[in-house]
Amino acid sequence: MGLPPGEVEKKETDLTIRTEMKITLRLVMSVFGAVMGSFLFGYNTGVINAPEARIKEFLNETNIKRDGTPMSVDTQTNLFAIIVASFAIGGTAGGLLAGTWADKFGRKNGSLLNTICGIASAALMFFCRMGVSYEMLIVGRLLGGICCGLITGLTPIYLSEIASQNIRGALGVLHQLGVVSGILVSQILGFPEVMGTSDLWNYLLGLAVVPCILQLIILPFCPESPRHLLISKQDEANARKALIALRGYSDAEEDILEMKAEDEAQKSEAKVNIWGLLTSRNLRMALILSVVMHLSQQFSGIVAIFYYSSSFFQDAGLDGDTAVHATSGVGAVMVVMTIVTIPLMDKVGRRTLHLAGLGGMFVFSILITLTLTLQHLVPWFKIVTIVASLVYVLFFALGPGSIPWLIVAELFSQGPRSAAISVSVLVNWVANFGVGYAFPHMKTSLGDYSFIPFTGFLLVFFIFIYLYLPETKNKTFEEISSTLRGGGNIREDKNARRENYLVSYKSTENP
Repeated sequence: MGLPPGEVEKKETDLTIRTEMKITLRLVMSVFGAVMGSFLFGYNTGVINAPEARIKEFLNETNIKRDGTPMSVDTQTNLFAIIVASFAIGGTAGGLLAGTWADKFGRKNGSLLNTICGIASAALMFFCRMGVSYEMLIVGRLLGGICCGLITGLTPIYLSEIASQNIRGALGVLHQLGVVSGILVSQILGFPEVMGTSDLWNYLLGLAVVPCILQLIILPFCPESPRHLLISKQDEANARKALIALRGYSDAEEDILEMKAEDEAQKSEAKVNIWGLLTSRNLRMALILSVVMHLSQQFSGIVAIFYYSSSFFQDAGLDGDTAVHATSGVGAVMVVMTIVTIPLMDKVGRRTLHLAGLGGMFVFSILITLTLTLQHLVPWFKIVTIVASLVYVLFFALGPGSIPWLIVAELFSQGPRSAAISVSVLVNWVANFGVGYAFPHMKTSLGDYSFIPFTGFLLVFFIFIYLYLPETKNKTFEEISSTLRGGGNIREDKNARRENYLVSYKSTENP
């Protein structure tokens, strides 16, 4: 027998007030500590571009000190390519390990342990000049890639699991905000007037140690993911304490109920590893969507803009140094637009924003191709190329930049979530490496038409995501999983459990 309607409504109102997440100090600390990892990822991504000429000088000087002969230009170019590529290779390995790492060590503790790799990487890059060893630089970049590959799995999953569903999207965007902020800071510090000099370039690379140190200071005071504690570790007491610290209210029963419901729903399934994920028919659609979302990020052509925007600006008539400074405008647009999307994520929705971003990129990729092919006939089209590139970046930041990182954690329940993160992050890093490696060859063979393949990919991704991706805003993980499996009664089941809980809650208060 249930409670009278008035009592049920009153109790539901009380619970709703408690589950509307407050901005507590522990929440802010936890988010900041986690996002420092995202910042490190962005910093290491962008920091290597500005000092390219200085690093090549170092390679040549090292060779002269070793055997007295200068290094050929081709050898310098190939070695620098290895230095750049080693980061992506390490990222691929780290991404593949991310899910297992998160399950074994925890989301927070896994991030803490990962700082050791980050500090070792920064130290090797900083001391390579003193050690007269470009091998140290290569290994440092490789370790930095492994560290950042783990970060791209650990940070999004931690942010999604410490957030209540009404702000889960907003917190998820903060991972991307950290990444683009790191890219922008590395671009500014890499200016020739700042640290992009022959004397300071290794200090520029070594500054990657700062986010690691901040994580070491902050994360010990942050709670572990409540979901990880309750579902993976079966530690309800500490999960409850973590929820109370994060949410800012004294009663965490509603959150515990929702997590227990997810735990019960997955108990009928065996623990899902990567092979189990790849072979599961029930999880196939969620996995396909996750992979497509990450491919839509990397095959959108944004990597070409990030790596080669200086050439676009030089084609528009800017000299080399001015083009380097102008490139920071790309980072600034990314930061501003990522901030704009934070409140939109839980109001407009992930699906809508991602489709809007892909659609806008599709239009402006066509405009970029037109201005590139016609700028020799219409000189002012060179300026339009710059503007179109910045608007292209704006639409990327609107959705494709951040949503793939957060939505994978939403599409899967706790059991297969870590394996799904590993596969998705691996796909992202491999695609990043592939586009970064292929684009110079595309530019050589296709010339002004080098963006056409990206235009085709954007159209395909838009159609697929429009047809198959469900909206995930304001839904529990259980509801999203049920939608992908074709379930239709999840809300009714949840409401029944909720009323039963309210009855037991009332009887506990008034025995």
